[in-house]
Amino acid sequence: MLSLLPAGAFVMAAGFEGKRAGVVARSVAVVADEPLMVGVSIRRGHWIEPLIRDSRAFSISVLDSADVLSPRKFADEAPRDDDPFDCIAWETLQSQAPVLRRSLAAIDCEVVRRLDLEADCALIIGRVLDAKIFSGVGGK
Repeated sequence: MLSLLPAGAFVMAAGFEGKRAGVVARSVAVVADEPLMVGVSIRRGHWIEPLIRDSRAFSISVLDSADVLSPRKFADEAPRDDDPFDCIAWETLQSQAPVLRRSLAAIDCEVVRRLDLEADCALIIGRVLDAKIFSGVGGK
């Protein structure tokens, strides 16, 4: 499943105290094998960051290339007044961060570090707690 990480589109999501948010991640990469950790790059100051900070967790949904809805729904420009997970099938894994059922796979992580890169993006490192493979958009 982790072989899917080098290419593709990803949605990073988090939830805390009844609020959920998601954003298309700029990049996702395996950064350590023992323990297994991933690094995720997102736009610095994005409104998902307080949810990640407070929950100390996030998920990564690996999007199917046939999925055109998710990248639009979780784009940076998407309105933040609405819950982006309304009307989309989702579930939670160990950390309780939402994952998209329409994705190919999901990775559930506990935050171990947030790095300010002094650039337009921040790097969030997470220890993998759980993972799941779905059938994706094409398999439904």
